[in-house]
Amino acid sequence: MEIKKIALGNAGLTVPIIGLGCMGMTGFEDGHMYGPADEQEAIATIHRSLALGGNFLDTADLYGPFKNEQLIAKAIGGNRKNYIIATKFGWEIDDNNKVTWAINGKKEYVKKALERSLKNLKTDYIDLYYMHRLDKSTPIEETVEAMAELVKEGKVGYVGLSEVSSETVRRAHAVHPVTAVQSEYSLFERSVEERGVLATLQELGIGFVAYSPLGRGFLSGQIRSIDDLPENDFRRAIPRFQEEHFYKNIELVKAIEVMAAEKQVSASQLALAWIISKGILPIPGTKRVKYLEQNIAAASIALSDPDLAKLENIIPLGTDTGDAYDEFSMGLID
Repeated sequence: MEIKKIALGNAGLTVPIIGLGCMGMTGFEDGHMYGPADEQEAIATIHRSLALGGNFLDTADLYGPFKNEQLIAKAIGGNRKNYIIATKFGWEIDDNNKVTWAINGKKEYVKKALERSLKNLKTDYIDLYYMHRLDKSTPIEETVEAMAELVKEGKVGYVGLSEVSSETVRRAHAVHPVTAVQSEYSLFERSVEERGVLATLQELGIGFVAYSPLGRGFLSGQIRSIDDLPENDFRRAIPRFQEEHFYKNIELVKAIEVMAAEKQVSASQLALAWIISKGILPIPGTKRVKYLEQNIAAASIALSDPDLAKLENIIPLGTDTGDAYDEFSMGLID
């Protein structure tokens, strides 16, 4: 089955209707984001994705730092032209390869980060280059001007932003066309809808990319208690996974599983099909071939309007499922 392709925004980028989030494929400094990963299995997952028509890979210099981009370079070596690579910059990484946890959108840093990503990815161009978070001390115009220069130089194909407000999108888009905005979005997390960001993107012809489309694994149905998360898993620090929200959220997942069983699909496939039906590009993260195949199969599930309404009635817009991040990280969302 060949995955259907869609235009991501109206600037000319065509992508499959489902992408592959690569963050969990490598460790992060001294731990893992989502438990341990196996490099060979991760590379096999990238190759299997391509074989099924899923050639859109999402990474960032932050992941590792750099390890994730380096893994992708290894996986796509000799076959670069068949992949669409999206990476991100913004979390400042110093010359000792340490994350400072500041956000840097200054012109000189944008260019430095890009050269570093090109080196780590072993390529001479990035298809879609995102600003990972807004640098609130640098005008967005300065950051986007730097990104626009990289487009002119042929080092970047398209410009993207991540976790930004409607106002920031409009200001950025006035400097150079923004192709895509990436934010967390799932049945559990619809704040971009509530804040009017999706409506702004539609109005401006900008594509929307949904990361964590399975609610950071909640919608997979694999998590039934906090103990199902590895000890050093960063989700243990997220309010959504804390006791006050956790068990309420499990009840919502169970209701979705009932509907999925009626349709003879998994809860995660139903959750992905819901996003795809909205014309949004989900990038579920996985490091295993088995889950990749299940995710890609979700791209062929057709949902009717009554199906969509039924799903959205389980978790109506505005349902409090707990914050997506701890307090520090929530403060970095525009």
